[in-house]
Amino acid sequence: MLMIVDGIQKSYGEKKLLDDVSLNIEERQKIGIIGLNGCGKSTFLKILAGRLEADKGEVQHIGKIKISYLPQNLELDEENNILDEVLKNSQADDIEEHNAKAILTKLELFDLNKKIKTLSGGEKRKVALACALVKPSDILMLDEPTNHLDSDMIEWLEKYLIKYAKTLVMITHDRYFLERVVGKIIELDKGKIYEYDANYSKYLELKALREESLLNQEKKIQTFLRKEYEWIKRGARARATKEKQRVERFNELQNREKTVEKKLVIDSIESRLGNKTIELINVSKSYDTLLFKDFSINVDKDARIGLIAKNGRGKTSLLKIMAGLEAPSSGEVIIGQTVKIGYFSQNNEELDNSKRIIDYIRDIAEVVKTKEGLISASQMLENFLFLEPYIPISKLSGGEKRRLSLLGVLMKSPNILLLDEPTNDLDITTLTILESYLNDFQGAVIVVSHDRYFLDRIVNRVLVLDSSLVWKPYNGGYSDYLEKRIDESQEVVKVVKPKEKEKKIKLNYLEQKEFETIEKEIDELQNKILDKQKEIDDNITNYQIIQRLYKEKEELEKELEIKFERWEYLDEKDKMSKEKK
Repeated sequence: MLMIVDGIQKSYGEKKLLDDVSLNIEERQKIGIIGLNGCGKSTFLKILAGRLEADKGEVQHIGKIKISYLPQNLELDEENNILDEVLKNSQADDIEEHNAKAILTKLELFDLNKKIKTLSGGEKRKVALACALVKPSDILMLDEPTNHLDSDMIEWLEKYLIKYAKTLVMITHDRYFLERVVGKIIELDKGKIYEYDANYSKYLELKALREESLLNQEKKIQTFLRKEYEWIKRGARARATKEKQRVERFNELQNREKTVEKKLVIDSIESRLGNKTIELINVSKSYDTLLFKDFSINVDKDARIGLIAKNGRGKTSLLKIMAGLEAPSSGEVIIGQTVKIGYFSQNNEELDNSKRIIDYIRDIAEVVKTKEGLISASQMLENFLFLEPYIPISKLSGGEKRRLSLLGVLMKSPNILLLDEPTNDLDITTLTILESYLNDFQGAVIVVSHDRYFLDRIVNRVLVLDSSLVWKPYNGGYSDYLEKRIDESQEVVKVVKPKEKEKKIKLNYLEQKEFETIEKEIDELQNKILDKQKEIDDNITNYQIIQRLYKEKEELEKELEIKFERWEYLDEKDKMSKEKK
């Protein structure tokens, strides 16, 4: 046992986020926390991490435990450089420094001398994640660790956390993380927690059984209430003690919070789409560097396409070009006359915090036409989990504001949806609603997302930006693409994995020599990657040179990854041999 949480209560104003919550956290447990946006998940994690005081109750540590915490809102020293920031609260020995460099390289942060204040928001998030992973701890607490990571980094982090030998507590909406990493799921709902000793698929099964049991219980209560009502109606005066108790019980049951079966669905909004949709002909895009070139596509009326590329490589630019919000550097864009585009930005639109939720939606449309007929703004809000439509937008959490912006896009009755990271900051229930909506949507959907589960549910074709800056098509969802990518690269790089029994043997002469020089080789490779990036920046207008340089840089990055894996193996073997002595 590492931590005992006993009777925690926390409120903000009239809203009770945590209501008498108790929990035990054991050694080596891997726990995922889920719940609706604004339900108090981050508040709960802050209390567990010792960053926030509860109104009532206590968090008891068993012994002296160390906690490493990744907050949702970053807490970085803007004047530090990357490496100093990651190591500032550590022992700063050689092993820890190389662990930090290995993790930062995996996160594609190569220039470790860059000041934090010069980094983008996504890069700062990666630094904060590295800080949490490097810090020695008994419990690692992560609040949405996959935010701003691309698919390759998410896969690496998933493998890292699967192998992680200490206790892990994380808030995440990444359902593959919940499926493959955690062994316990805690759902926060209306101030209470519900514990499931399960991964995501088992959680869904157990939750369905629990809700079915609650509904059956509700039916029994309703039957009882009908009988009691008939008894009271017949003229009971509640004179005797037993009769008084019976009336009091009836009133308590009448006034309780009822369990109702929710149908969290949103009908597809109808808008006619002609044969001509969106066509791109030999489109290229450059800013300071070339992002992609010679891309052509004629979007089908029922297309379901996912765009996959590393961060900063042009996914958002391509969506904006398709939406007519940005001009290509070369090539032609043709948009059909009946096309009505719904564009959901990666960055939330500015919402007027003084407005009420219902007014924001009514300003877009009072009613919309669906397959089932007309539906009002208030009904749409209810279906999208806004049960208090008259509160001001200022009272919404960040995730709730993003959900409201998404609903605003759908209320405009688009027939082509261009979605840029729609799953960011959305809770799992909302994601399920969105997936159901998109599967029924009578139009084209093109989506940028690093949510692998979401892509597998929605798309049947992916476009991947390869090293030559060309969008390469793959049929199927994300997992299908991943299998094909593994097949393609299987013969390119082969990493020799050490045999298990070799861990018990000390470094031989050749390995000792390799261990003495490998750190220097890693530093040299990192410098070569930085130099290669400078070459790329200096040749931004020359397509042929750029193509060659990108390939060379990717080869260096693969070589660096192999070196780090080799260093980790030699380091572990060296430590084990010293422990035996």
